[in-house]
Amino acid sequence: MPALHSRINVRSAAFQANAERMAERLAEVRRLEAQVVAESASKADKFERRGQLLPRERVARLLDRGSSFLELSSLAGLGMHDDDGKKSVLGGGSIAGIGLVAGKRVLVSANDAALKGGTVAPMGLRKALRIQQIALENKLPLIALVESGGANLMYQAEMFVEGGRAFANQARLSAAGIAQIAVVHGSSTAGGAYLPGLSDYVILVRDRSSIFLAGPPLVKAAIGEDATDDELGGAMLHAETTGLGEYLSENDAHAIALARELIDKLRWDTAPAAGSAPAPLFDAEELMGIVPSDDREPYDVRELIARLVDGSDFLEFKTLYAPDTVCGHARIDGHLVGILGNNGPIQPNGSTKAGQFIQLCDQSGTPLVFLQNTTGYMVGREAERAGAIKHGSKMIQAVANARVPKFTIVVGGSFGAGNYGMCGRGFDPRFIFSWPSARVAVMGGAQAAMVMDIVSRGKLERGGTPVNDDALKAMSDQLRQRIDRESNVLFGTARLWDDGIIDPRDTRRVLALCLQLAAESEQRTLRPNAFGVARL
Repeated sequence: MPALHSRINVRSAAFQANAERMAERLAEVRRLEAQVVAESASKADKFERRGQLLPRERVARLLDRGSSFLELSSLAGLGMHDDDGKKSVLGGGSIAGIGLVAGKRVLVSANDAALKGGTVAPMGLRKALRIQQIALENKLPLIALVESGGANLMYQAEMFVEGGRAFANQARLSAAGIAQIAVVHGSSTAGGAYLPGLSDYVILVRDRSSIFLAGPPLVKAAIGEDATDDELGGAMLHAETTGLGEYLSENDAHAIALARELIDKLRWDTAPAAGSAPAPLFDAEELMGIVPSDDREPYDVRELIARLVDGSDFLEFKTLYAPDTVCGHARIDGHLVGILGNNGPIQPNGSTKAGQFIQLCDQSGTPLVFLQNTTGYMVGREAERAGAIKHGSKMIQAVANARVPKFTIVVGGSFGAGNYGMCGRGFDPRFIFSWPSARVAVMGGAQAAMVMDIVSRGKLERGGTPVNDDALKAMSDQLRQRIDRESNVLFGTARLWDDGIIDPRDTRRVLALCLQLAAESEQRTLRPNAFGVARL
């Protein structure tokens, strides 16, 4: 394939300004992530007095030493519910990601009991559901490190009904043949008791695990019986009497060691060694300065592709036809991919080009990578006469029905139906990550404000009501500020519109891992049954 050439002057003042702005945005993301870690670590003395490891220490001990860990949705719930986005940043109340345990790829989910006792808020539930979906799609064993005060009852109306989906998913994962291991480090009570109950393997910690449907106060209130935590659901009860636990450990470290040993003993594919694919011809560091700091300035998506694909080799599809929509074949870390990127709005011809390319990749079984930066589908008389609706619909239909794994990177703007046609969250990409420069909304704030002004002005004029320019401007400005705030990448990641915000320089590495996961899942043979594994 032909190698791409770069036209970027990496020594220019504009490039340096772009890189500095990207670094500022990234630093804010990392500051918030560090705040989550620091707030959890501040409870170290409390955990040490109880003879426990901190939640992040549990995760670190579980993973193979020196291996990488792709953390997911690290800022879920930012600025929502009990997370104020300033003094208290909770990360969805859990730690989740993909790593290696005993040489095997697994998905890890850990309650962060150092943050509000590990209680679950609505976005924490959404994060847990997303993790289960990833486990199912990628056929990954799921290890849950459990210690939680359960659902935050202040938000029960936002959680109770949807919370049942988490248990249904556990049953379906088991029936699909995907192993689930629950290490119960502390409390897993009330509705949370079903988490270990529906897991395939349960590891208990002596004198720490607590699993029951109703605690002592509720039992006393309901049936007048006096009982202790241990009598209702302690580790020894479930190890000796109920059989809920398969393994009994002496402490957190021992429990983690048992989990590692169990994964080692399960028949599951090991992660293959990394290949020796040729690196891009250009330095990944240059990805920091390619995206303009001003969202209105264009850039060539080929400059990104040249720094992501093996040897910068990119065989472009229909180069001269609808050039605003870039499609082509390449390899990322040895994996064949079809890439779609935006150099502006999606024109009607761009829709037909993209739709055809997506179908061709689906026909050949080639995974798709979407690099989003678009204001959406083109509007106006010319676009409408050219079939914008018809052709845009066919592109959306192709994206929705493509059977190959799809991966999306939101680089810049992701506005309007362009978010749909370029495989946004609603179209179930296998993974979707954002750059710090990403913006997602139905339209830009300035455009929305102008629409509001025109519509409101016209309504007043048709009704014969005098137009108050100052009042209209204030209303339009308020809408612009709101949409600008809601399109910010931190607003979106808080609501799980992506699986996390990544450093642009890590994009190739992250995509390589995701493509490897997809390749492994296709080769992995599950042994599904109709009901899942039950304790009888």
